[in-house]
Amino acid sequence: MHHISIPMLPMQAASTTPLVYSTSASAVATISQDRQDADFVLLLQLTFLTAQRVTMGWLNRYKPAGYTIASLAISMGGFLNGYDTGSIGAVVTMPQFRATVGDISPSVTGLTVSAVMFAGAIPSSLAGPPADKYGRMPVVAFGAALFAIGSVLQASALNLAQFIVGRIFAGAGEGVFLGVLNVYICEIAPSSRRGTLASLPQLFSVLGICIGYFICYGTVRLDSSMAWRISFIIMAIVSTGLTIACFFLPPSPRILILHGRRDEAIKAIEQLGIQQAEAEKDILRVRDEDLAMTRITFWQSFTTIWKRQYRSRTILALFILGMVQLCGIDGILYYAPTLFARAGLPEQTAGFLASGLSSILIIVVSIPAAMLADKWGRRTSIIVGGILLSGLMFLMGAMYAARAVHVTGAGRWVVIVSIFLFAMTYSATWAFVGKIYASEIQPSHTRAASNSVAQGLGYFTNGLVALITPILLAKSAFGAYFLFGGLSLGTLIVLACYMPETRGEPLETIQEVFSKPLRVHGLDRLRSRKGARGASALTTTSGVDLGDEIELGSHEVQLVRSGWCKSRRQRH
Repeated sequence: MHHISIPMLPMQAASTTPLVYSTSASAVATISQDRQDADFVLLLQLTFLTAQRVTMGWLNRYKPAGYTIASLAISMGGFLNGYDTGSIGAVVTMPQFRATVGDISPSVTGLTVSAVMFAGAIPSSLAGPPADKYGRMPVVAFGAALFAIGSVLQASALNLAQFIVGRIFAGAGEGVFLGVLNVYICEIAPSSRRGTLASLPQLFSVLGICIGYFICYGTVRLDSSMAWRISFIIMAIVSTGLTIACFFLPPSPRILILHGRRDEAIKAIEQLGIQQAEAEKDILRVRDEDLAMTRITFWQSFTTIWKRQYRSRTILALFILGMVQLCGIDGILYYAPTLFARAGLPEQTAGFLASGLSSILIIVVSIPAAMLADKWGRRTSIIVGGILLSGLMFLMGAMYAARAVHVTGAGRWVVIVSIFLFAMTYSATWAFVGKIYASEIQPSHTRAASNSVAQGLGYFTNGLVALITPILLAKSAFGAYFLFGGLSLGTLIVLACYMPETRGEPLETIQEVFSKPLRVHGLDRLRSRKGARGASALTTTSGVDLGDEIELGSHEVQLVRSGWCKSRRQRH
């Protein structure tokens, strides 16, 4: 025992010294490594925090306001409208579509294309009161859901009857939500950006037209019926997404205020990122007249817009949304492949490509037009656009009447270029100003009802153009062009006389302008301008000395410069 244990002690002792030394070195190395790791982690944390602060600062500086995000999201309804417009004309000419539904005559083709517009006319006219009672977003969601159902029916159609039923559902849904889009955007947008933001649905619409054209151009080569079904599958997906998005967007604070839900309105204002000064100046101002109108019934909403104090702006909204469609733009957009073929592009793919090129050019002019919507006046857009639109229609009609358009020669290129210019001019002028103007001239309690009725009339005239265009083209090569040119010129003359300027004015302030008879803003203004020729530069067309600007309110000064105010002598 002792012999075994005694040698073990030295051995254990001998082995202990290097063991202790080895353990100490390892501990020192471990501590050093831990410090390096800690320094590295600290460096990573500092780098992350710095990047986070820089990123958050950048986001806080460039992050779009809530009202911009909401306007972009809700404008997908405009995309659906444009996508259907850009694709349906190409779809009904596809051999794959004719193989599914059979050959159809020009009148049936017009009925198939225009079914969306005629189906949307009545629902659009009736969408205003529910939007006032339940809010803008629930109505848009309901309309988008109907559009999704219609898109599914069209995508799965096995015959023409089912396809037309699907277009009726889609048209009804589009009629419900399309008229409310601009109302919602006008109500949440600051005065200085209202024109640009309210232009987004139209901008998205021309984007949808372009995508619709090129989707059809890409699928026309498919041998199966998927060549035309793909377009409606895409519409079903987008409309479903719009339906879901409506449940997450802030409600219109103006409607909440009218219903006495001020706390919710203030919360919505914060979500939308609207400045407090803007809210106090415009949104939170409630008139007793507006509050009283919240208690009216469904049918009283429609009779109210025809009362004396609202009649002029209702007529103006109906006229501008109804007549801008009668310029023939939907005949150009829906039947672009047919028009290009008649002008000398016989191949189907060439017609589709030309249609797609026109849609690209439309986008090119629509983007700056939307950005500059608050830079130039509403009247400027109407007058310049009307002159160009009517002139181009008369030019194309004259070319066909003179039999100068042939498969070869310069005549066909004049018509082709004129079609491009017509679509671009409309998209940069009348397409934007019509929808914006009809929404912003109405008071809060009649805005949805009046705009919906006007949008319904626009649907009807839109459908009328889509219905008669192929019939007119089959009967006469030039009759349609002269008809639409004359209607455009008449619209220009009426609006130039009776359309006040509203650019940059708060919505509630605009209502003060329309407290006067409609004639004061038009013919009287022209007469006063004529009588003021040769007068001093310090005197306005209404006879008010601009030297008295300090005594007049800033808003009154702007109205004076626009020729809306009477002279101070008449007022006092």
